[in-house]
Formats: sequence, C-alpha cells, structure tokens
Amino acid sequence: MQKSSVVVVADKTSLKRPFIFANAVHMALCFFMLRMTVIWHRDLIQTGKMVPSISVAMMYVIEAGCLLLSVLGVFGACKGKRWCLILYAAGMAAASQTIIIRTALSYQDVYEKRVVREESKLLSMMPLSGPIKANRTLLHNIQEEFECCGLIEGYKDWGASIPASCNCHYPGKCIRLRGSATIGAPKNQYVYREPCLPIYVSELKLAFSLVMAIQFGSGIFWIILLFMSIKLMGQIKKKQEFIAFLQSNRYVPGAF
Repeated sequence: MQKSSVVVVADKTSLKRPFIFANAVHMALCFFMLRMTVIWHRDLIQTGKMVPSISVAMMYVIEAGCLLLSVLGVFGACKGKRWCLILYAAGMAAASQTIIIRTALSYQDVYEKRVVREESKLLSMMPLSGPIKANRTLLHNIQEEFECCGLIEGYKDWGASIPASCNCHYPGKCIRLRGSATIGAPKNQYVYREPCLPIYVSELKLAFSLVMAIQFGSGIFWIILLFMSIKLMGQIKKKQEFIAFLQSNRYVPGAF
C-alpha cells in the first residue's frame, strides 16, 4: 500500500463540501424567510390586523431554529464533530415532519377559510352604489392592481359614481361608457371591463397554493439535508476509525 492511498482513504468525506454548500444556501433562505416574517408581522401590527400569536410564534421558532441548525451542521462538518451532526439530524427530522404534516393536514381547512373570509370581506361592501360608505380602500387598491372594476357586474356595481380607480388606459381591457353612466367617470369615458371578485379570488388561491408549495418543498429539502448529515456522519466515523487504526499500529509506508 502506498502512502498516497492511505491519505486518500483517511480523508474520504465526499459529502463534506456538498453538505456545507447546501446548508449555506439553506441559511440564506432561512434568513430571507425570517426577514420577510418580521416585515409581514410588523405590517399586520401597524394595520391593526389580528393574527393568532401561536401561528406567528411557530413561524419564528421554525425559521430561527432551522437557521441555527444549519450553523451547527456546518460547524460539525468542518470540525468533524459527530455530536453536532447528531443534533443537526434530530432537529431536521423534527422540523421536516412538523412542517410536512402541518401543511398536509391544514391545507384544505386553512385554504377554504381564508378564501371565504376574503371573499366575504369584499361582498360585505355591496352594494357599492349604496349610501353606506364603508372603508373601500382595499377595493380601490384591488381595482388599480388587477385592472378591474366593481365586484360582480363590473362598473355597473358603482352605479353613477364610478371611482377613479376604475380608469382604464389599456384598450383591450376597457369598455366605453355611454349615457348617464359617464357621471363620475374619467374624462376619456373608459373603465375596466372585468369585475374584480373572480380575478381577486383566483389570484388569492394561486398565492396561497404557492405558499403551501414552498412550505412543503422546505420540508422535502430538510429531509434531503437530514440524509446528507447521516451519510456524512458515517464517513466521518470511518475516517476517524481508520486514523485510529493507523496510529495504534504505527503504520509505516512500505512495511507491507
């Protein structure tokens, strides 16, 4: 056996660099998600919206915990500390199972409740042409963002008082108003053709499905990191055992 072959066998931890790289990416994602959660939570507090404190606390714990776990995993891989990787694997196993099971069990229930709640919020503003002037800032923002007007029957929902947020500047999405409908309408007499409720609900469903997909994908990614850490622990153990064997036998190249 040559000296070079001994060194290769002793240093064979092929998953070390991929594991460190994967955890570096994971740390960046966790930091980004944690930052977005802080911003989202701050906006909710400023707007006075109520969110279950348990849900918010769970998001902080999972995101901050996974960030710390990655730091622990990288340290264990760099220093060859199997106990660090054991703690890392246990944490990743718990986190991945929690988020996957939670996402799978709560998807339908949360999905339907959130969509129905947002839809009911908009419908409570009807009739838009009525004398009751509820807070319609949300609806005006929706009309400008999604390029629509009204909720169910388009601009007709507003009666004769069509707001400026219905102004249309894109010919393919516009309809020209005639007669008494022009009262309160923009000077060019063009407003958005499509009603907002179907568009907003569709976008809400898409956004919610995307969030659920990200959560489920995070759980799968954590499972991959879990198996990488287990495999790396085995490689580190073999390396340590081989080095101990060489030291105990005082191996000298060329002795065999």
